[in-house]
Amino acid sequence: MVFDVSVALTWILFLALFPIAFFWLRRVWRIVVRRDFTEVALKRGESPSNPEKFAPYDMLANLIAGTVIVVVIVSVLLGALDYSTWSAIAGSTIWCKFFFNFALSRHAHSAFSKPKT
Repeated sequence: MVFDVSVALTWILFLALFPIAFFWLRRVWRIVVRRDFTEVALKRGESPSNPEKFAPYDMLANLIAGTVIVVVIVSVLLGALDYSTWSAIAGSTIWCKFFFNFALSRHAHSAFSKPKT
């Protein structure tokens, strides 16, 4: 195996999966066990007025995405997936999670989600 740019990028992508999975599963832990909603549906660093309403959706997205990434990590270490397959799964999972979190944060901060006073 020749060490070139593609091999370096492959290793960077694979090693980046570890902290990604850790942070996403840690957010699940914070929402479910500690009942900490400070990172739910953030928009410009601010929580919505009622983050506990959107916490189940954020928790589910983090749980699914974190689990998929852990399965990808284990599958790569066991040699069950080739490069094109695991990189496609990991990349699609990361992008889908980012898009879902963006949509959730915009919905949580919209005028429709504000409690009526």
